[in-house]
Amino acid sequence: MDFLLNHIEALIFCSPKPITNGDLMACLKEMFEAEIPKEDIDAAILAIKEKFLKDAFSFELVESGGGYQFLTKPAYQASIGILLKQQSKKRLSTSALETLAIIAYKQPVTKSELEQIRGVNCDYAVHKLLDKELIEIKGKAETVGKPLLYGTNQQFMDYFGINNLKDLPTPKDFMLEENTIGEEKE
Repeated sequence: MDFLLNHIEALIFCSPKPITNGDLMACLKEMFEAEIPKEDIDAAILAIKEKFLKDAFSFELVESGGGYQFLTKPAYQASIGILLKQQSKKRLSTSALETLAIIAYKQPVTKSELEQIRGVNCDYAVHKLLDKELIEIKGKAETVGKPLLYGTNQQFMDYFGINNLKDLPTPKDFMLEENTIGEEKE
């Protein structure tokens, strides 16, 4: 069991995104040239979770995005906050966030549609979002010139901590009284 636990731990650790049970089973099957029972994988995952709950570790195993990944424990939020603040120049600009929001809600969308909604050129914002791999090219529109269609991807979901586009807030979520600032004037 320890050999299996160590292999699963290594696979979860090195995966850049949450790794699913199916991915674990496929890797282990190829590694050991034998089918590993799902129950054994589940037992190993449970053992890994328990192992990293101890105070000796600053991270824990979390089920997220349909798979498993290691995340730091909430107790280390202040340290991580300092690091993230220092790396803040890597954040998305306001124009990139606006462009990303339009893509998320209107996808698939062409660059000209983005520019029509925003009222400004979106070349730079689209380029940055593609570089950060938060959006991807979904195909070509069946209109004159066949412009590229843009949409979000799984990395977008991971970045914003959502599992589905249905998890995005709707306009009615912003209409709640608790979401208003200041007093309403008559």
